[in-house]
Amino acid sequence: MKRPEYGWLRPALAGAAAGLVNGFFGGGGGMVLVPLLAGWCGLGQRKAFATSVAVILPLCVLSAAIYLFRGGVELLPALPYLAGGLLGGLLGGKLFKGLNMTWLRRGFALLILYGGGKALLG
Repeated sequence: MKRPEYGWLRPALAGAAAGLVNGFFGGGGGMVLVPLLAGWCGLGQRKAFATSVAVILPLCVLSAAIYLFRGGVELLPALPYLAGGLLGGLLGGKLFKGLNMTWLRRGFALLILYGGGKALLG
């Protein structure tokens, strides 16, 4: 990755924000990270989405390990979600390159709005 003009501070702070969100809520760090990577860190939209996935993977593994060791995760009931998530991730990764960025941004925005609405309305 080409080093940005402003150094590593902004990317490190963006990663910290994503890690904090992941730690608090057990996920969702990408919802914070994509806008920060695109707007604040100067990555193109497509690179911001792809970089977010690469950054979120270890954050999710860390968060899952913490929840697991504290007794908050039952592995056997989680397996169907894992299988579905792997298939969805594979399909999404294959379709990503051909997607129009305008529609991808709109879909991402709708997903954020939907999640926010569900959180607010219970």
